[in-house]
Amino acid sequence: MTEKKIKETKADEKEEKNEKTIKAVFANEIVYSDAKEAKDVYSKSRFGEIKEDKVIYSLVEAMYLVEKKKMDVYDGKDKLINEEEFKKRARKIEGNFNVRYAVFKDMRDRGFIVKTALKFGADFRVYDRNVKPGEDHARWVVFPVYEAGTLTWYEWAAKNRVAHSTRKK
Repeated sequence: MTEKKIKETKADEKEEKNEKTIKAVFANEIVYSDAKEAKDVYSKSRFGEIKEDKVIYSLVEAMYLVEKKKMDVYDGKDKLINEEEFKKRARKIEGNFNVRYAVFKDMRDRGFIVKTALKFGADFRVYDRNVKPGEDHARWVVFPVYEAGTLTWYEWAAKNRVAHSTRKK
């Protein structure tokens, strides 16, 4: 094989690996997409939840995908929202967004599937590596806390009780 052919083959392989960026919309307090790419990413890595033929993302999931250059988020007027503007909007909606995002990002980077856990009374539910929601139950619930913040014993006991009652660690 000539050197030119080898370079062309490598370029083709790179292009195949590059997935298309998900086009999503930030409307009110949610981020959603009806793009095929969103459904493909959901089936591979469980980002978002499918509802009414759309993939709905938590703010931390959307921020993670934006940061990883896998999602472009637009406002209702089809104007692209950059990372900083997205963070600014997310912080207005969720006062503890920065702490939640830091924990979410760390867990996802370690290979865990992390989903919201509002109905469990926690911030997140976390699945073992290689376990997808629906295939098995989450193993842990997570309550992100700012590292310089404090919890009273009553708050800690309440969170522990939530974990115990939902049979999570």
